[in-house]
This record gives sequence, C-alpha cells and structure tokens, in this order.
Amino acid sequence: MNGSFLQLAAERSGELLIRTGEHIVLTGLSTGTAVLVGIPLGILVHKKRWLRGPVLGAVGVLQTIPSLAMLTILLVLLGQIGMLPAVAALVMYALLPIVVNTQTGLEEVPAGAVEAATGCGMSGGQLLRLVELPLALPVIVAGVRTAAVVSVGIATLSAFIGAGGLGQFINEGLALLNTELLLLGAVPAALLALLVHFLVGAAGKILDPHRRKRRRAARIAALMAPIAILLAALTSQFMGTAAVRIGCKNFGEQLILGELLAQLVEERCKLSVIRHFNLGGTMVCHQALTHGQIDVYPEYTGTGLVTVLGAEPGDDPAHTYKRVKEGYVNRFGLEWLAPLGFDNTYAITVRRADAESRGWTTLSGLVEAAGDLRAGFTDEFARRADGYPGLSEAYGLRFSEVINLAPTLMYEALESQEVDVICAFATDGRIEAYDLVVLQDDRGFFPPYHAAFVVRPELFDDFPEVRAAAQALDGLIDDGTMRRLNYEVDGRKRTPADVAHEFLRTRGLTAR
Repeated sequence: MNGSFLQLAAERSGELLIRTGEHIVLTGLSTGTAVLVGIPLGILVHKKRWLRGPVLGAVGVLQTIPSLAMLTILLVLLGQIGMLPAVAALVMYALLPIVVNTQTGLEEVPAGAVEAATGCGMSGGQLLRLVELPLALPVIVAGVRTAAVVSVGIATLSAFIGAGGLGQFINEGLALLNTELLLLGAVPAALLALLVHFLVGAAGKILDPHRRKRRRAARIAALMAPIAILLAALTSQFMGTAAVRIGCKNFGEQLILGELLAQLVEERCKLSVIRHFNLGGTMVCHQALTHGQIDVYPEYTGTGLVTVLGAEPGDDPAHTYKRVKEGYVNRFGLEWLAPLGFDNTYAITVRRADAESRGWTTLSGLVEAAGDLRAGFTDEFARRADGYPGLSEAYGLRFSEVINLAPTLMYEALESQEVDVICAFATDGRIEAYDLVVLQDDRGFFPPYHAAFVVRPELFDDFPEVRAAAQALDGLIDDGTMRRLNYEVDGRKRTPADVAHEFLRTRGLTAR
C-alpha cells in the first residue's frame, strides 16, 4: 500500500465505515434470504427426485446471467433503484451453491444411519431434523460459505443502481480513472470476503452436533453474532434525520455538479445530504427520480428531449429548454431549474495528426474514410437516437467497428490508437490536454445539451430553502469554466468534492 492510498483511506474513513455497513447489509440480507429459500429447496429436490432437474436447472440458469444484466433487469421489473433490486439479484446468485450443497449433503448421509433411525420409529420429519440435516451440515455450511463470499464480490456492482456499498468507491474510481479509489473499494471488499469465509466456517463448526465439547452457549452465540452484526449495520443505514437525496451519472462532470449542489445545501440549508452518485446512466437516474428515490440530479436538455421524452431534436437552445421543461411537467410532474450556463454537446473527436494529414475538419469530411476507422463510443451514445444511430443516418457514417468504452477510457484509447474516433464531450478538458480535434457538426445533428437540475417538486415543498441554494448556480458556469473544472478532476486527478468546494469558495458561495 502506498502513502497516497493510506492517506485517502484516512481522509474518507467515515464514508468507508458507512459503505462497509451498506455492504454488510447487502451481503447479510441476501445470504440470509438465500439460506431460508435454498435449504428448503435442497430438501425438496432430495425428497422429490422428479423436481431435481427443473429446480437445479432454474437456479443454474440464474447463475449464468451476467451480474450487470441481472441488476438492470430487476431495476426495470421492480421499478426502483437501491437495495431491493440489489438484494434480489444477490439472492438469485446465492441460491445455486446452497441448493446443490443441501441436496448433495442429504444424498451423502449413510444409508445405515437412515435405516437405523427408521427402525427406531422416527417419522419423516424427525429423521430429517435429527439425523439427515445434522449429518449433512458440513456440506450445507460449505455451500452457505461459498454463497456468502460470492455475494460479497457481486455486491460491489450494486452501486451501479444506487444500492451503495464498497462498490461506490470502485464506481467512482472507474469514473475518474483513479487507482487509489478502486483500491479503497476493492481491498476492504476482499478483506470482508475473507472474514465472512472464516466466520461462516467457524459458525458451522460450533453448530456441528458431533462436536460435543461445544457448549450450548457457544452455539447460541454462533447463531446470534451474524444477526447482531446485520442488525447493527441495518440500524446505521436507516436511522437518521431527513435528508436531501442528490443523484448523478457516472462521469466526472456529473460528479462535480452533484457535489456543487450537495455542498451548497449542506452549507446554506444546514440539511443532511445523501449522495446517490455514479448511477448507471440517464434512464437509471430518471427512473430513480420519477419513483421518488432521489430528489434531484443534473441533466442535459438535449438528452431529456430526445432520450427521455422521445421527441425530435431541435437546434435552438431556448426552444429546446422550453420544450423539455414543459414536457417533463406534463408527463412526469418534474421541474427543470434554470440552465447552469454551459452546453456539453457531444463532440466527435479525432487525433490532431490524423485530422491534419487527412484534411478532416467536419463530420461530412469523415464519411468517406469511416469504413476503415474504429470508433470508441460510450454505451449510451452507441444506443441513443441522439447518438450513433441518429448520427449514422444523418451523415451516412458507417464505421468498421464500434467499441463500447467508459467515458474515462475513450481518450486514452484514442491516444494509444486503439480507436480512431470517439464521442467526446464539448466541455471536457481532456480534449485540449490530449491535443485532439473536434470535427464540426456541419449538418447540425446534435441538439443543445445545456445542463440544469431536474427536481421532484416535493423537495421544495419539504425544504423550500433548497430552491434558493440551487438558484445560486443559475447561469454561473460557462463552457470554459466547466472545461477547467472537468480537467481538474479528469486531468489532474483531484476529487470532485475538492474541485466543487474550491469553486464555491472562490465565487463567495460558501463561507468555509
């Protein structure tokens, strides 16, 4: 561990404890639920052999679904972000080892023991409770231990849908390309997995009825200890005062905007803030807002108009804002605040050497060579109507290959010549830092993307002072300012919280 990592861990020790508590809750609830469901299922397939194929096949298929896909599916089906879809996904992944090990353990009970118990006149229930389950316990515990350790690892992905946990640091590290932040999530998760592995194994040994030296008090303690830890973690998560819940997407600019509002609310309104940062993307944030799981998040007018409302784009900024503001009120009952002052439109970008040698200045000039070029686009841009599908139709652009990349990785992929074209962002300071060239959108395809906060009106009903705090940012950030702020985070690797604090202080918006 280097000094910068240890310093970061010390600086964020409070948050680290909170995220660890969230991780314990996710793992404990999911593993506990999987035990309550999986052991009876294992007993069932042992007793009813005709159910073995369908049940084991079903839990096996669940295991093959990619984790992010499962989280996204449950997010859509359950209609909310946070703990419920995360725990549901983790339960599904934990079922296979528990069901299989329960069934296997019962199958391996010696036939002589079963015959002897039956000869003594035991009923089926007594046989199961007093003979089969105790003898199968070591194998069952091994399945529970595997399920718990797997849950610790998969739970790191739950931050993608706002469930918190140690994955929050990993998500932030990926968004900012910060190794120390990645380690701040990964190292405690690994240590927690080792601890869970040890504790479940130790509890299994204590509960083993064949170890007669174990006292009853020790067995009760083995049962109560994980319950106590889980209850303590749950208490830490659900006790507290009313708070403003601020969300944002998973890239640097959004993190800065989220921090600007969060710090203003904390400073000026003296309210607690829950940061649901690094959410998966536009529709995850929008769904969280419409379902009342966050109160506010920063969005872009063009994104709201085309992606959320499904309307045709326009090229007039004022008209686009008016359309999106009215559309959100009429369809969702949500309010768009005034624009913050900058337009973060998409910017199709290439290396300067390529632009100069091949004479590329406009998107139209790229069409002829596109068939020989590799494009690196974010997942959203690759799918959205105001992204590559619409751009391809408008210009006739057909690249030889389109690679999905995280926003932080696009620039490095372009510099290292792994791709030839990227969908950069106009306010990103890395365009200048990497000496890249933005090609002119000569057919006016991209709509305006002026940033503004989208709010649930109930927030202002509950905390009217928050409106004034948010209005302090109206029109305050122009394109050049946002570009500089972004570069401080993406280029110089400063934290969004520090960059936001410095900006607010220099503008006289906070006293600290």
